[in-house]
Amino acid sequence: MGNICRSPTAEGVFRRLVEIRGLNNRIHIDSAATHGYHVGDPPDPRACATAAKRDYDLSQIKARKVGAADFRDFDYIFAMDKQNLAYLKALRPTEATAETRLFLDFSRRFSEREVPDPYYGGKQGFEHVLDLVEDAAEGLIDHLLRSDLAAAR
Repeated sequence: MGNICRSPTAEGVFRRLVEIRGLNNRIHIDSAATHGYHVGDPPDPRACATAAKRDYDLSQIKARKVGAADFRDFDYIFAMDKQNLAYLKALRPTEATAETRLFLDFSRRFSEREVPDPYYGGKQGFEHVLDLVEDAAEGLIDHLLRSDLAAAR
């Protein structure tokens, strides 16, 4: 929603996992807000600290708002919850090519479908977000690799 907690955490985790797998020259990653509350701001310090404990760096991320061009420039646009997914679908231009989905559609270990917003909670909320995001990011990479292999056939 504001691009300072969940989305930058997902961006940082996914970026690192893509780098570890040697795919950073094939996958472009960015996060954005559905609302312009924090445009230009860095991620929440609690998100940064929690991510840093697991060796993820969020320090270069700045909040921005999703725009119509994102639906053309990216293959996928993920939402952290159903409310933001509905907003993205309403914003989606008719000629858009990006697929919009919930990020946790790629989770393999968790039954939750939405990443809860930890902004008003405590430290444990940021840890839980990181657990969810790590799992879904791994699942997304596997999905992308399978899709790429299927397309190459």
